[in-house]
Amino acid sequence: MKYWLLKTEPESFSIQDLQKAPNQTTYWDGVRNYQARNFLRDEIKPGDRVLFYHSNADPPAIVGTAKVVKGGYPDHTAWDKKNHHYDPASTKESPRWYMVDIQLDQIFDSPLSLDDLKKVKSLAKMELLRKGSRLSVQPVTAEEFEVVLEQAGAK
Repeated sequence: MKYWLLKTEPESFSIQDLQKAPNQTTYWDGVRNYQARNFLRDEIKPGDRVLFYHSNADPPAIVGTAKVVKGGYPDHTAWDKKNHHYDPASTKESPRWYMVDIQLDQIFDSPLSLDDLKKVKSLAKMELLRKGSRLSVQPVTAEEFEVVLEQAGAK
């Protein structure tokens, strides 16, 4: 099992939106960065655990967890001319972008803000906390995942 952090802007898709989704499950679409795409396509597998992060929020924070229920497959939003994730270079025969399906695990009682995370010594090397780190899909170590759960008072 691997661990990941997925970033989303809550006004686009929040953890509350995931909670309202059928079976509290959705596809994680719209990733348009090659390194993040490679994680989605090649590395993220069913059973992996996810930290759900609200970026561009006040404050930015880890707000809960999810699990991966379907591994990487072509992102169909890239083929829809009416979708803001449309990419004419991506085709069904040669897909450029990938997505995974996630299911809500839990919403934290109190979100863990970026400022609070920076104060936790054992998270100092976490990708999220690296200066200039902007990837929307990031690997997380098992130890970091457990520390975040502990900080959140979660299971």
